[in-house]
Amino acid sequence: MNAPIHLQALADPYATKTLTVLRDVVLAGDLDLLEDVMLEQPDQAPCDVVHRFGPGVYIRELTMLAGTMAIGHHQRFRHVNIVLKGRVTVVDADGGLREIVAPHFFVGEPGRKVGYVHEDTVWQNIYATTETDVGRLEAMLLRQSPMFLRHQQRRAAIALTHEADRQDFESVLTETGIGAEQAAAETENEDDQIPFPDGSYAVRVAASPIHGQGLFATSTLQAGDLIAPALIDGRRTPAGRFTNQSVTPNALMLPRPNGDIDLVALAPIEGMRGGQLGDEITIDYRVALALQDHLRLAPPSEVTV
Repeated sequence: MNAPIHLQALADPYATKTLTVLRDVVLAGDLDLLEDVMLEQPDQAPCDVVHRFGPGVYIRELTMLAGTMAIGHHQRFRHVNIVLKGRVTVVDADGGLREIVAPHFFVGEPGRKVGYVHEDTVWQNIYATTETDVGRLEAMLLRQSPMFLRHQQRRAAIALTHEADRQDFESVLTETGIGAEQAAAETENEDDQIPFPDGSYAVRVAASPIHGQGLFATSTLQAGDLIAPALIDGRRTPAGRFTNQSVTPNALMLPRPNGDIDLVALAPIEGMRGGQLGDEITIDYRVALALQDHLRLAPPSEVTV
């Protein structure tokens, strides 16, 4: 049975004040302005996102911590919502307050959700689609506000130059005798690329301050966590295609006994905060190339982990 949605009777003074502000902002049509003010704050709330894929379905799972004031992106279409855990008060477009208590299922209408998180909450948005590229999915399903996009561009502009990482990549090419054009051709070759298989992933591909496109954490990862498969039956997934080089890598490639390769976290990797992407996931190409050579020479029965 679904948990009830009902008018909120608030006992927490902070929650009461927060929801009063949110209601006034919604009624005044100033949600973008509030989002701009929130994004200016130096300490952004964690908002881990896990992307889950199955046959014909994409599940975008968001975890929000208690005490969070949350503003969602504009949803373009009606879609299924399942709240697996927690309690949230949502401010409707008419200023009404609704409390959602897990477990709860409902169909969400197009528009933005805004509210206050009373208890740690796990919220799933579920879409019928065969698309598996998170960037294309976000462009197709969500509309990000001009304020959010401006802050995203500002973050990219003030990101570290990563010049040391780029210089180290050049050193890798020199040490291995691989020319820049050859490296680019092999990287961009689409003949050996495949999407992630059905499953759950805490990463997405996005523009990188190191080089081109990179792989970024959308949910917090711990050392030893399996991030994603990188090579399956000799073909690269997005983890094998887009993971960039760094002098201080936070991940590495590890082989399976059958010759497939997984991308595994070497250190804690921070997920999303305030809707912005988490840490970029990087590796040491020297180690990856040595592993590639080993797998090329050794039969699967001799591959060890």
